[in-house]
Amino acid sequence: MASGSKQYNFKSITVVPAGKDFVDIVLSRTQRKTPTVIHKNYKISRIRNFYTRKVKYTQQTFHDKLSTILTEFPKLDDIHPFYADLMNVLYDKDHYKLALGHINSTCHMIDNVAKDYVRLLKYGDSLYRCKQLKRAALGRMCTIMKRQGSSLSYLEQVRQHLARLPSIDPNTRTLLVTGFPNVGKSSFVNKITRADVEVQPYAFTTKSLFVGHADYKYLRWQVIDTPGILDQPLEHRNTIEMQAITALAHLRAAVLYVMDLSEQCGHTFAEQLSLFENIRPLFANKPLIVVVNKIDTMALEDVSADKRQALTALEESGATVLTMSTLTEEGVANVRNTACDLLLAHRVDAKTKTQKVHSVINRLHVAQPYPRDETARPAFIPEGALDKRMGRIPTKGRQQRLDKAERYGDVMDTDKQLKRDLQEEQGSEYSTDLRAEWDLEDPSWRYDAIPEIVDGRNVADFIDPDIMQKLAELEAEEEAREKAGEYDSESDDEETKLTRAKSALIRQKRLAMRAASQAKKHRNGPILPLKIRDRLRQMPKSERGRGRRAYHSDDDEDGTMDTGRDDDSRRTRSQSRGRRDRSPVARDSSVGRSAALIKLRKKDKAAGLIGLSSSAQKKSAMMKKVLGSRMLNYHGKAGEADRRILTPMPKHLFAGKRGKGKTDRR
Repeated sequence: MASGSKQYNFKSITVVPAGKDFVDIVLSRTQRKTPTVIHKNYKISRIRNFYTRKVKYTQQTFHDKLSTILTEFPKLDDIHPFYADLMNVLYDKDHYKLALGHINSTCHMIDNVAKDYVRLLKYGDSLYRCKQLKRAALGRMCTIMKRQGSSLSYLEQVRQHLARLPSIDPNTRTLLVTGFPNVGKSSFVNKITRADVEVQPYAFTTKSLFVGHADYKYLRWQVIDTPGILDQPLEHRNTIEMQAITALAHLRAAVLYVMDLSEQCGHTFAEQLSLFENIRPLFANKPLIVVVNKIDTMALEDVSADKRQALTALEESGATVLTMSTLTEEGVANVRNTACDLLLAHRVDAKTKTQKVHSVINRLHVAQPYPRDETARPAFIPEGALDKRMGRIPTKGRQQRLDKAERYGDVMDTDKQLKRDLQEEQGSEYSTDLRAEWDLEDPSWRYDAIPEIVDGRNVADFIDPDIMQKLAELEAEEEAREKAGEYDSESDDEETKLTRAKSALIRQKRLAMRAASQAKKHRNGPILPLKIRDRLRQMPKSERGRGRRAYHSDDDEDGTMDTGRDDDSRRTRSQSRGRRDRSPVARDSSVGRSAALIKLRKKDKAAGLIGLSSSAQKKSAMMKKVLGSRMLNYHGKAGEADRRILTPMPKHLFAGKRGKGKTDRR
């Protein structure tokens, strides 16, 4: 965006923070960039300088940020009149100037507050008084800043909207499209430029200015699509219409006034002429073209004599009348070329009328080419290229189609019915047949069933085509057997009962063997070394059971566990206690041995106390365990195996000031 030599880049305006965020940013920066350690034992001059520096730094930070806002936001008196009036329409010029004035006043007030408190800090006689003066100064600055919250939020909204405005150059070659809503302005802009303006069949689809760019005669042209304008007084027009009026008033461009003779836009031809006469003062000193759109619906020759006479009167008044149809693209290129040529001639005439031309025109010389002889030299086109262009020599693709048709005996049909014709005939019932276009060696293969492959095998190879017939035969055979009584149950005889009883015993034996095997695998006692096992195996059982503890061996002969208790040791105990004999060796039957093994599988409550010889040692160990975990439970501390950070904020990382080096740790 340019005006003269000045460039407007509204997208680069710095973000305007809210009032509270503004204060947080400045105070955080002051804390980071100024010293933070002071003691009452320092000299009073050092204490004064410490707090004076904080006040001055805060004031300077506020001043810099507010000055940036005042500098980057455009001043309405310095920018192009088009942008000044556009901002007045969109944001209200008075409100905009008032917000910037508040920011300017805030900047001066903060400077004065800092100046006053710096003067007072020179007379501070203690650390406490200097600190209180610093707090008062920063507090007054923050209070002044927070009062401007509404102005800051308004300027932030203006900044966001300015960044979304299209990049319009007021001084470049421009085509300006205007007219009633829904007459085809956006469709025309989409046809001649690379813009993508929304087009809908209702009015006021375009609510703001849209810009597209086109190329003509090796020059870049700016095409502006304006919102629709209604025929009403200027004071009754809304913000959307005023954007178009602003562009018409301030941009030096070729104006294309689009009209709809078919009146499909919802406005009569008389209303469109009335609007043209209403805004005609805005077309002064600009090339004017009246474009009659939608001639595919109503051609210019089919209109009534009154309308044709009105268009003739427009031509006589100096406007150029052209016709086009954005639907069929008829006349679109002609309208663009004519508008560009008229604007180029108008700009050249305007420049030749200035005083600067007379000082330059004597130094210009335009060379005109002339023929050197009477010999005609037409363009040379080789015969082969000419024959290929005229279709006398078939191209590679056409030759392949001819060979294929000749191979299958087909004849190329020039009057072949196209898919579009079928779609128009069938309407909503039309369905695209994709298989008809498959390029296969044999066209008859197109509608064959596609094989379904599972695990590398074709499913069709495993399907029996006679499966239903065979199933019916099996069902008939089953019904015949049921009628013959082959499945009738008979009363069980003695032999059957004996067989079932033996089967039950076998199942019980199998369960007992399984329980014994599991009891042997899961044992809580320690496994003895090989030397001790060999020595115990050689000892008689009477001597082997003198120990108090039970030891287990992996290779006992009978597959049971030796608890180390014999009959003599059991007799020494008082039988009045009623303790059960836990030795599975004393039980001879296999069923009793199995039950004992199942009982031994139960875990002992004191499994972790194996290895302690007496109950006193076990009790002492349990007490130490409880006492050891009491403090951990009381304080709720985690154990060594828990993943936790013992010191969340180590002092060597979070104390003091950061240096000038890396700050990525924070």
